[in-house]
Order: sequence, then structure tokens, then C-alpha cells
Amino acid sequence: MTNCATGVSGLDEILAGGFAPGRLFLLEGNPGTGKTTIASQFLMAGAAAGERGLYITLSETDEELRDGAASHGWEFGDNFDVFELAPPESLLDEEQQQSLLYSSDLELGETTRRIFDAFERIKPARVVLDSLSEIRLLAQSSLRYRRQILALKHYFSRHQATVLMLDDLTADMMDKTVHSVAHAVIRLEELSPTYGAERRRLRVLKYRGRRYRGGFHDFVIDTGGVRVFPRLVSAEYKGKFDRETVAIDNGPLNTLLGGGFERGASTLILGPAGTGKSLLTLSFVKSAIARGECAAMFIFDEELGLLFQRAKGLGIDLQALLDTGRLLIEQIDAAELTPGEFSERVRACVEAKQARTVVIDSLNGYQAAMPEEQALILHMHELLQYLNRQGAMTFLTVAQHGLVGDMKSPVDVTYLADTVVLLRYFEATGRVRRAISVVKKRTGPHEDTIREFMIGANGITLGDPLTQFQGVLRGVPELVGNGAGLLNATGA
Repeated sequence: MTNCATGVSGLDEILAGGFAPGRLFLLEGNPGTGKTTIASQFLMAGAAAGERGLYITLSETDEELRDGAASHGWEFGDNFDVFELAPPESLLDEEQQQSLLYSSDLELGETTRRIFDAFERIKPARVVLDSLSEIRLLAQSSLRYRRQILALKHYFSRHQATVLMLDDLTADMMDKTVHSVAHAVIRLEELSPTYGAERRRLRVLKYRGRRYRGGFHDFVIDTGGVRVFPRLVSAEYKGKFDRETVAIDNGPLNTLLGGGFERGASTLILGPAGTGKSLLTLSFVKSAIARGECAAMFIFDEELGLLFQRAKGLGIDLQALLDTGRLLIEQIDAAELTPGEFSERVRACVEAKQARTVVIDSLNGYQAAMPEEQALILHMHELLQYLNRQGAMTFLTVAQHGLVGDMKSPVDVTYLADTVVLLRYFEATGRVRRAISVVKKRTGPHEDTIREFMIGANGITLGDPLTQFQGVLRGVPELVGNGAGLLNATGA
């Protein structure tokens, strides 16, 4: 049988196709985590497919549900019915109120009967029951609660209805009664970092007879509904491409790199602040677009207006490159973005826009996007492996702490990168100069020299190997010659 689409972007991928028809599912999470929004999307997806949906609410009113839908720009259509189990007007009607002498058995039985009556009248294919907390309170004991849930399950199963039960976890956080009864269980969580917006994530706790994607998956609630970002698993993406070496349009730099960069490889550009890491990546982006390829840049640390202005100093008109449609630039707000959403944006550029050069500037900003995450290396490993398997050339920049002397990186990812380019400051003839070297390249030979380089209106200019100095990589060079071969202020 065909699976029931959840209507939530990304969730069907996690569930390997959606909800199995005719089964009972549990969606649990604290108030405010998005349960009602997901449930509404589930019923609207069914309505769009011609399946009638019934939303049984024990807590919210019909008006509240429709107001919430309107905030997302939705309208419940003819195939979407809302049934208030306790309509507000009946609460004021003495004839409708339960006597204090009534036992909870009678109240629970009345509740169940009214659920069945509404189902028989509407005959829906999809049902949402919101929420289980009220039924748990009426049951008063775990045994009676379990029996009631089993009765609901068997009833809906006989009528081939796909049921989504919501639980706000307010009654008893330790009660796992429904977990054993439900066909699948999804838990929603909300985290509050020290700074920045709240982070939401979900996890599939169980799904009988199906191999789902485990672990935590980030999601957001935007105007238009919930969007889930499935955790990136690079092993699932294996593209076919030629692992050719791509030369760049700078002869000396090309020589230093051993002929250029290989497709499907990552490059880490490492150095202290101000050494030209971002401008170096711009030259690689310019070369990619000149070859007729698409490139994507994800900028964490710099305001785009300033980046465009600095690029013009290199002779690179980023606006003109954007106008070609082959360059994509995204300004990333590290305080507002989750790692899962960032991975999804990168995937969209690679798969939809066919970007074959990807720049992440910088890893320091990427780390700032997940200050309380303990899995930065794992996130980065999956992302780089994914990009490599898509045949993309990836450029990462990392700003080291300090300017000279003993410098350290906020996180060591040198073992993940296929190529490591090291930038350094050094002092000579009364000037602060820059040096560049390639300290690692997995995919082939490269120059082992250390060269001075300058950044100017003509781009990047490389000098001769710094044979007159030693200790440049440590940031404390010593002159052992006469300093011949240094670049002058004009780059000659």
C-alpha cells in the first residue's frame, strides 16, 4: 500500500516514505514544539490527496486551530473537519456538565463514545487526536489508560484509518504506555542556547518494520509550516564524475599547488586574521565561473557589502558575477541557523544549482552556529564527504588565534581536508609581509617551498621561494641571507 505523506518537508525522507496507512502513530513533545502544526500539515496533505481528515481536539478550540492555520496562510478545506470534544458553550450548560458524583469511568466512556460517533459520522481516512494528556487524566491509572488506547487503536485499525496521536508530556513524563502500542513514535524537542534563537530538533524513537533515519534532525517553524532538515549521511550520496585536476588562472600559484585542485577534494586555507584567506578563495571562485561553472559562497563572518568592496580591490566584480547567474552568495547569521539547516542550504546549491565550487568562509563562523554542539567534527566530516562525492571542490577558511608566534586553531580539521594551504605573516626590511605554502595535498605532488605573496589590483602575485629566511611557518622568521628576491610594494 502507498504510504501516507506527512505533508512536512523533509519528514517523509526521515520516515522512509511517510506514515504506513491504517496504523497509529505518536507525536510527542512539550508545549510549543510544533505538534499541532505538524498534525495540521498531515491532515492537509491528506485533503490535497482526496482523503478526508478529522482533527479531534480536547484542548484547543476550533477557532484557535483555524487562527493558527491562518498565521501560516492556510485554510482548512472541505476535506478537513475539526471536532471539539468539549465545545466551549457546553461548559456553561448545566445539563451538559458532569456531576461530581460521576465516576471517571463514566467520563472516560462518554469521551470515547463521542470520538467514535464523530468518526462514524465523518468517516475520515486520517485522524488526529489532540491530546492524550486529557485521556490519561480521565483514566487515572496506567492500566485503564493502556486499555483505552488499545481500544482506540483497534477501532481505528478496523476502519483502516491512519491516526496521529499528540502528547504534550504534561501529565506524566515517565509514562511510556503509548510507546508500546504505537506503530511509530516521534519526539520533538526545543533547546534554548545561551545566545540566539531557540533550536528545535526531532528524533524517531521507533518505527515497526521499517528502516528509518535515526538520530536527531533539526527543524524550524516558519510561516508556511514546519520544515525538517534530515541529518546528512554522506554515504547515501555517491555521484559519478571525472577526478580531473583543474588548473587555476594564476601560473605561479598553480605551480605551487602542483597543477591546481582536483575535483571532489576539499581545501583548507589556514592562517591568522588578515592574511588574505577570503580574497584567496575569491580568486578560485572567479576561475570557476570563467570556466563556465557555478560556484556558491557561504559567508559567516563578513558583511556582504564590505566583501564586494574588497573584491573590487582585487579586480573581481562580484556583482557582475552574480548577474551571470553562476554565482550564489548567502550571508549566514550564525545566531539564527542550525547545522542541519546549513547542510540543507549547501545541498540545495549543489543539487539544484549544480554548484561545483563551494566556499565556506569561515569554519570559525560555522562553529559559532553551534556553540553548544559537541559534534562539529562529525557535522563537518559528513558535509565534506558529501561535497566530495558530488564532485565539488570545497574551500574552507579557518582563522587561527593570534597574529605571529605560536598560533592555534579553534578546531583542528586539517586531517579532514585533502589539501591544506598555510598563510603566515613575516617581517623583513621593515615591512609586514605575507607567506604562502602548501603543507599537505593528498591527491598529488606539490611544491614544498614557502613563497611570499601580495594581494593587489592585479590579483595575487607570488614571489620566489623564501630561501633567505627560516622560521617563517612559526611566525618568527630569521634572516639567513641578504633578503634577495622579496617582492616590492608594486608586486615586482
